[in-house]
Amino acid sequence: MARAFKLVGLTGNIGSGKSTVGRLFAARGVPVIDADDLLREAQAPGQPAHAEIAAAWPEVVAPDGGIDRKRLGRIVFADPAARKRLEAITHPRIQELSRARAAALAGAGHELALYEATLLVESGRHKELDGLIVVTASPATRLARVVARNGLNEDEVQARMRAQMPEEEKVRLATQVIDNDGDLAATEAQVDRIIAELRS
Repeated sequence: MARAFKLVGLTGNIGSGKSTVGRLFAARGVPVIDADDLLREAQAPGQPAHAEIAAAWPEVVAPDGGIDRKRLGRIVFADPAARKRLEAITHPRIQELSRARAAALAGAGHELALYEATLLVESGRHKELDGLIVVTASPATRLARVVARNGLNEDEVQARMRAQMPEEEKVRLATQVIDNDGDLAATEAQVDRIIAELRS
């Protein structure tokens, strides 16, 4: 008899290294549905979300017709009302795509998959899942990572950090926590332990 399919949430605040952790799970054979990939798909030219974003913020449409994500980010992270409007456009589409991906993985015989999303707790989506892994790192580490990675200045990164639910609130809801402040080997050991727990 086939075992039940488990879909476990993976989240962490900006700069925590959530995507790095997702890649470690994927490398160990656990499929990862990435909400950021689904967002790119949802707001691609020709999709309804693209038309709605272009109508709301015409200035974020790039010369190639795509959405300039960096420019859109600067607008919505400086204006909570704009952020809510964007989330109302994108979240329902991302949820629909993620449910379809999960159903396909279950249908293909997978017993375990992760759903990686930054706003998993904020959107309430974590309540539908079979567990919640929260990736943590100190604010100084997170700030340094995002400045180095995204080419944003410290004020822009701080604005994005402030826009997110505090890490400790997410940790309170977690079924597993990965401390990603150390070296890669320490993070890999935590990933291996969690996979063993989830598969047992």
